[in-house]
This record gives sequence, structure tokens and C-alpha cells, in this order.
Amino acid sequence: MPAVSAVVTGAAGGLGAAITRRLHADGHAVALADVDGNGARELATALDATGRTARGYATDVADRSALTELLDAVLADLGPVEVLVNNAARTRATPLFEITPEELDEVMSVNFTGTFQACQVFGAHMAERSYGRIVNVASLAGQNGGTATGGHYASSKGAVMSATKVFARELAPRGVTVNAVSPGPQDSPVVRDIVGEENLESFQRAIPVGRLGDPAFIADVVSLLASPGAHSVTGACWDVNGGLHMR
Repeated sequence: MPAVSAVVTGAAGGLGAAITRRLHADGHAVALADVDGNGARELATALDATGRTARGYATDVADRSALTELLDAVLADLGPVEVLVNNAARTRATPLFEITPEELDEVMSVNFTGTFQACQVFGAHMAERSYGRIVNVASLAGQNGGTATGGHYASSKGAVMSATKVFARELAPRGVTVNAVSPGPQDSPVVRDIVGEENLESFQRAIPVGRLGDPAFIADVVSLLASPGAHSVTGACWDVNGGLHMR
């Protein structure tokens, strides 16, 4: 059984899958948590058919009890958790005044509440062991108010960045760092669907570097923040947005 493990939420596809593959390549045993349990298990099997270094779990991060059950399962299956990547998110591009209370709750419960609760559940576990790395996936939308995504998505990601600082301050004395990565538009099915293939060329021209981001590079950034050598980086937000937001 591996000595330590990394948990990635929203791991069944897209950016979460890229991050999971990178952490597994780094030598972590990976726990793939996703509301799409079948997708998480399929990717886990592709990474390690034996299940010794990769396991998939059906998990709704909006449900705190599901997160505590996830921690218990990972401890039993893969060992103590030293890395948590909060990537699970719902992306919606609904016009601002058409967002219903139900859709607002749906987006916030996953993007913000899910991240906050996971930081509580896994952060407490890491603090008990005096070591841990938490990386929250924020978004350019949370910094500039969003352009292609909905106002609820942008608001949830802004809240994630604030929560990152709150947990970083609380957990720093216990050997746990908490950071955020803030991607701009990535070359992913979600972005292509929101923008539309017919608008993609003009959309990319509006990005200073002239191209969409690479999810594999975001995974590289997460890997660096999740490494033992990143002990002096906490409460930070690393921007990877092609120059769309400079500070």
C-alpha cells in the first residue's frame, strides 16, 4: 500500500483528469472523486488496473457527509492523504438576469461550498499529520468578473480565492499549505462548447498570447504547488491566463 495519496475532485475528465494523470506520474497514489463515479473508476483502471495506486469514487462534493466518507475510504484503500486538489465545478454561461435561484444554488454548492467543505474535512486530517498540500482550482472569471461564463460561476470562483487565503492562514502553522491556480480559457471541450467552434478564432485573437491554454500545463503548476518543496508558498493564486489579467 502506498504511504500517502492525492485526492482530486472532478477527476473523471477534462482538467481534473489531466491533473490526476500528472500526480500519478509523480508517484502519488491517486483517489479520483467525481459525481460521475463510473468515469472516475474507468480512468483509475486505465492508470492502474490493480487498484493499488489509483481508485475511483462516486462523490458529490456538495454533500459534506460524502466528503467524510471519501476520506474514510481513501484512508482504507490508499493510505493517508497529503494532497488535495479541489477541481470539481459546474460551469454555466447563463445570462445574468436569467439565473434562477435553483441554478445559483447548484453552481455555488459545488464550486464554493464543495471546495470549502473539502478544505475543512481534508485540511483537518492533514493538520493532524502536520503536513499537507491543498490546491484549489479557481478561475480568471473570479478575478475579472467573467466574460464567457455566467455571473454565478464567476462569483463562486472569486469566493474560492478568498477561501484559499482563509484556510492558508489557519493551516500554515500546522504544516499545510493552501494555494489556488487561476486558469484562463483552456483548450478543452467545455471552453469550446461555451465559445462555439465558429467563434473560436476571434476569441483566441482577443487573448494577448493568441491561443488557448494547455490543461497539461495547469497540471504541471498543480504538481509544483503540491510538491514538498513548495513549503514557502501559501495563500497564493498563480495565474495562467494568457495575459488576459495582469496584476
